[in-house]
Amino acid sequence: MLRLNKLTRWWAREIRSTFTLKTTVSILIGTAITTFGIYNIHQQADITEGGILGMVLLFHFWLGVSSSLLSPVLDTLSYLLGFRYLGKEFLKTSIFATICMAGFFRLWELFPPVLPSLADMPVLAAILGGCFIGCGCGLVVRQGASSAGDDALALVISKLTHWRISRAYLFTDVTVLILSLSYIPVQRILYSLLTVTISSFLIDFIQNAGRERAEVTSA
Repeated sequence: MLRLNKLTRWWAREIRSTFTLKTTVSILIGTAITTFGIYNIHQQADITEGGILGMVLLFHFWLGVSSSLLSPVLDTLSYLLGFRYLGKEFLKTSIFATICMAGFFRLWELFPPVLPSLADMPVLAAILGGCFIGCGCGLVVRQGASSAGDDALALVISKLTHWRISRAYLFTDVTVLILSLSYIPVQRILYSLLTVTISSFLIDFIQNAGRERAEVTSA
């Protein structure tokens, strides 16, 4: 019983130190914005993604492996990389963010889309979708967390190469989208390139907003 009480107190301290009000609120708002954009814009306009989701679709086409199997495997590998290079705080906040993503997806799916379909205006859909995803993921990544394997992979690449996060996102997304030309029409890939470019730079902007100025001032 004494050991259980010590373990409970230890977990309570860990949770309080990791999940501050700012971190918790940022992840909740970020995942809500991201899933709202995907559900109401991208899914209606049938705009594909790069990153892990794009890899899932790619390997399914090339190898015939079920997406339901590929998705958790690739996400898990990305999170393991994140834990290895970014630490346990990353893993704890990322698990919370992933649960929030699933929860908000389920919430939006209980209702019909609240935005008009932009299927006939794919360029506008790509721009607006990129803004939603960029702003939402930016709030999550700013807290050192990942809402999906895409974010984890980009954060690890950014840490290992010292690239800006926007460059890391673009590298993974563009690589997957180019390979996806093997089964997706060029026009659809161009819309996806537009949305991942916008989202990548927005994530970078939100992650670093105010930090670079603070670093210069402190120096």
